[in-house]
Amino acid sequence: MPWDRNQMAARAAQELEDGMYVNLGIGIPTLVANYVGDKDITLQSENGMLGMGPFPFEGEEDADLINAGKQTITELSRTAYFDSATSFGMIRGGKIAAAILGAMEVAENGDLANWMIPGKLVKGMGGAMDLVAGVGRVIVVMDHQNKAGESKVLKACTLPLTGKSVVDRIITNLGVLDVVEGGLKIVECAEGVTEDELRAATEATIV
Repeated sequence: MPWDRNQMAARAAQELEDGMYVNLGIGIPTLVANYVGDKDITLQSENGMLGMGPFPFEGEEDADLINAGKQTITELSRTAYFDSATSFGMIRGGKIAAAILGAMEVAENGDLANWMIPGKLVKGMGGAMDLVAGVGRVIVVMDHQNKAGESKVLKACTLPLTGKSVVDRIITNLGVLDVVEGGLKIVECAEGVTEDELRAATEATIV
């Protein structure tokens, strides 16, 4: 069986190491906060929060505490708050070790498209362009195929790009792939998914 959203988030959390400062994008990546466990990870939200905790239990939400996706979150004893200029100074200044982002399309050379579908979805780029240009490692978490069953892991992106050659690792509901010279390398298949099934669902070159 392919991974569900929570299993993808839990797999992405395995990428994080003690001492890292990490930005979580909107969508599935926000769930990573629930799977950090005992690791000493500091999660950053570009709307001005350093030290995000997991999502609150029902009835314990604080409407003043939200992430960049406007979801209610929790704070930690070490949480700090600041303005957007300071937040983006951290991102642009290379202080954030990794970003875990969602995507509409990823290409085999690491190109990323995650901010608009012309004529259909134009939500604004948010902080994604700054993130992919400023952080040390970019990890994409997304479904492998769209609702029509078409691959979102492509030879070349068809949507407007967020960044060129910026993605390091792709985690989908079917498995984990790394961007390497000449295409993508399979790192791991989701439990119950075969390598042949992963290849068949991928338009991009797998080396």
